[in-house]
Amino acid sequence: MISVCLATYNGQRFIKRQLKSILTQLGAEDEVVVADDGSTDDTLSVIRGINDPRIRIIDGAHRHSPIWNFEKSLAAAKGDYIFLSDQDDEWMSDKVAVTMRYLQDYDCVVSDNTVVSPDGQIIAPSFYAVNGTRLGRYYNLLVKNGYLGCCMAFRRNVLESSLPFPADIPMHDIWIGNVAAFRYTVCFIPEKLMTYNRHGDNASSASSPSAYSFFEKLRFRWVVIRDLMRLKR
Repeated sequence: MISVCLATYNGQRFIKRQLKSILTQLGAEDEVVVADDGSTDDTLSVIRGINDPRIRIIDGAHRHSPIWNFEKSLAAAKGDYIFLSDQDDEWMSDKVAVTMRYLQDYDCVVSDNTVVSPDGQIIAPSFYAVNGTRLGRYYNLLVKNGYLGCCMAFRRNVLESSLPFPADIPMHDIWIGNVAAFRYTVCFIPEKLMTYNRHGDNASSASSPSAYSFFEKLRFRWVVIRDLMRLKR
């Protein structure tokens, strides 16, 4: 069983397109767990209007943070394989099939994507190239994070080791990726399996210059290292 975990907040503009790109790839027994963080627009109406029994809407964390909204969605997931999804992207038609092939051999899979503008114009043909993404647990922990949540999928053992989230992690995907890297196996695959929509209101700043100072980045890395050391075996 596959669980797609999706966090929403005022995402009416793109959510229908994204959900349709996901649902066409799922089986009858799979699910999409949507944690909504108190949207004040028509996000929930749009989702309910799709009228698909595989979509399960739960109340989000109401903390105005994707970290805790995703934690709610992940905690409710029932699947053996977990896919993370943002509300404003669009999956390629073979994303699930390609990823599942890799998940037979690896615990966590990260794919590349094409960065696009809201009208579909290509900003960058490869997120990996823009971000400097590459394999390596210490490289991703200490030099450049490559764990982009919307491009990640993992087995349930990674999920169970990652929850509950420590209170001070810098972002949910950074935490999950590092848990997978230091306790299990990770594979960065070359396939571009979604379009990554950058529209100015994204919750993530990935593919854009970081707003954090050098010392804030050091602190984030120390927090992740400390929390990894605290994980129970």
